[in-house]
Amino acid sequence: MGASSNLSCRLGVFQDGFAAALIAPAMLADLALDAPPEIARLVAQPGFAVYRNTVLKGCIDALQANYPSVSRLVGDEWFREAAAIYARANLPRQPSLLDYGSDFAAFLAAFEPAADLPYLAGVARLDRFWTEAHVARDEIPLAAAAVAEFAAADLARVALRPHAAARWAWFEDEPIATIWERNRTGKALLDAEEGVAPDLDWRAEGVLVTRPRGAVAWTPLGKGGCAFLDACATGGALADAVMAALDADPQADLAALMALTLDAGAFGRIAFDDGDPQETLR
Repeated sequence: MGASSNLSCRLGVFQDGFAAALIAPAMLADLALDAPPEIARLVAQPGFAVYRNTVLKGCIDALQANYPSVSRLVGDEWFREAAAIYARANLPRQPSLLDYGSDFAAFLAAFEPAADLPYLAGVARLDRFWTEAHVARDEIPLAAAAVAEFAAADLARVALRPHAAARWAWFEDEPIATIWERNRTGKALLDAEEGVAPDLDWRAEGVLVTRPRGAVAWTPLGKGGCAFLDACATGGALADAVMAALDADPQADLAALMALTLDAGAFGRIAFDDGDPQETLR
């Protein structure tokens, strides 16, 4: 048992050292471990540099594919330099690179060269929303008729559960949703070097990203709508979600909000918020 445990530990040390050497040999000193001599011999091989460059390029390419709006916004050169810095500190943890860079938005928020682009992290967040919606499990969107059949007295215990693919966010200071959409679709680009587009209304915005009918879609969502979905996501009853929407935006049109979210496929099921799992239904 001791020999097996020692072998496992040794293998783990080798794997950590090998992974670090692939991205940057200098990282070996930060691992606080004695790297096996095999690692040093590998790094010394001329061919290992080619392998390292291939791995790094693969990481950068994956980030650029996962964050197309960010790449379009800042340009290819800027993006790939930033992605290289990210990749050297963040190796892929899964075989599939579709999920690679899940925290890239947080990286950009703290990235000093992006300090003059306060909207960049928000754009990255929406690119991530698109990917998450795209790969979310299949779920039949809740139809409006399923909600309409409940009497007003039932609303205190009826809860709407967000669809598995639904993602939403409210951006208080910048028109992130518009910037993201323009760069995602290429309709009218916002160039990071030349500044904002002249027709861009610099105001707060929200957006709902869903995949109701097999394809990712998005729709503008007000502050009240985002608060409404936040309350639904935490398991609150419909009546509580309505109050949350009105607290966030006293002028919210609740009928229009319900119609918009249901039509967008924001919900996956109805549940009764009374602690009885037997009463959960589609």
